[in-house]
Amino acid sequence: MTPTVAVRVDGSPERVAALGSALADALDGGPAVLPLGPDAPEPDVAAGPGTAVVIATSGSTGEPKLVGLSAAAIRASAAATAARLGGPARWLLALPAEHVAGINVIARALLAGAPPVVQDLHAGFRPDDFAAACAELGDGRRYTSLVPTQLLRVLDGNGPALDALRGFDAVLVGGAALEAGLRARAVEAGARIVTTYGMSETCGGCVYDGVPLDGVVVDLDPDGRVLLGGPTLAGGYLGRPDETAAAFADGRFRTGDLGRWADGRLEILGRADDVIITGGEKIAPAAVERVLAAQPGVRATCVVGVPDPEWGQAVAAVVVRDGTDGGWAEPLRAAVRAELGRAAVPRRMLEVAEIPVRGIGKPDRSAVTQLVTRGGDDLHSSG
Repeated sequence: MTPTVAVRVDGSPERVAALGSALADALDGGPAVLPLGPDAPEPDVAAGPGTAVVIATSGSTGEPKLVGLSAAAIRASAAATAARLGGPARWLLALPAEHVAGINVIARALLAGAPPVVQDLHAGFRPDDFAAACAELGDGRRYTSLVPTQLLRVLDGNGPALDALRGFDAVLVGGAALEAGLRARAVEAGARIVTTYGMSETCGGCVYDGVPLDGVVVDLDPDGRVLLGGPTLAGGYLGRPDETAAAFADGRFRTGDLGRWADGRLEILGRADDVIITGGEKIAPAAVERVLAAQPGVRATCVVGVPDPEWGQAVAAVVVRDGTDGGWAEPLRAAVRAELGRAAVPRRMLEVAEIPVRGIGKPDRSAVTQLVTRGGDDLHSSG
């Protein structure tokens, strides 16, 4: 078995530097490194041979798993990313280092020849701190990775943070779906946005703007489930042989996502477990979210299914809007009806100040379901 070194990170540059040193050693054949957040329990890890990084991930179920990534997978991910983006560059780390996206930024930076510039996240993500950190990158090509929530805050912050965003040759955005309206707003502001899709089991993002990285294989099973393969694939789940055998088979990782090909690009329709069955019709929340997010005045949205005595489940949506005008719900319903049909129309809609999130920016659908179920003065029901 491979010895493992746990490194606690708290968002500070000092702890990221310690993690970077341990990661560099691991990539050269040293002990595997396990990055942990400040409050995360330290598991008893027995890494398999060749493991360089162990990532603790809860996936979508909240049940902790330990994913083992080899040095070869991490190097392959870094090389494919550099090839897709136009060559090596300086990296800015603005994500928690214990997540796969954060560890990837560190690895890519080290393999490109210099450690990343680190935004201090000890007190959370702040646009002004983002701008200050970007100033340390110097000249030459520069890349960073953000989640959609961070991108929105930079755009809202305007000023120096937005100027800094424009200075990147590529801004990778992942961790959660990037709504079309937010992407369009960022592009219009001058940002070079690259959407990414992947997970800890694939060494992070392995599909950029719907196109697999070099060497990455994407298949769809008969039910539309996304299968991913190639050199960036993890070795499996540590200490969980049955779950590894179920998820990793024939050189493919069976994701929990549904997808389809559209004009030669992979389009993610949402989690298979999130599909809403209402009146016998199957509705993908992501499809409804895309329609809602494209409407004027909608800043963000999340769609869930809630129990309904007549329909089994009812489509429900929370929406973050610009403005305070009334009568907003019916035009949104009409847009969904026109594009996706009557069954997809949200029967319940709730305006909120922000979408509840978990982890590094994924919508917290359980919290959204509770919000819609509780309702309130802004709840618009449709019979």
